[in-house]
Amino acid sequence: MSLNSKTKLVESAKIVCRELRKNSTKAERIFWEKVRNKQFYGKKFYRQYPIFHDRTGKETFFVADFFCHSDKLIIELDGKYHDYRLQEDSERTEILNDLGLRVIRFSNEEIVENVSSILIKLKSFLSIDK
Repeated sequence: MSLNSKTKLVESAKIVCRELRKNSTKAERIFWEKVRNKQFYGKKFYRQYPIFHDRTGKETFFVADFFCHSDKLIIELDGKYHDYRLQEDSERTEILNDLGLRVIRFSNEEIVENVSSILIKLKSFLSIDK
């Protein structure tokens, strides 16, 4: 059975994602302005997107900061909080990789200080028709 058909889980994910979008960090707002509405190489990005899984034996979800479905790419923008969550982030990335998704991480500082260089790096992870 698809995890997405679990009404309560999906509704919980919607609420969590909505709240995260309302309370975006400065880095998330800067990045979103650069990639929203297919303006970055025509790629569709989703913001605060739920990724459902049951790899841990319990049906649950992660919220990706940004997700490009066509390239199966998750972009995570990490603040200081993630300095203390290295093990959890590593386990999360492993689960996401097992689901066939790639994860790239940038620090909030990188985005705020030089979003242009981050976008150049991001381009190398996307499949772009030339």
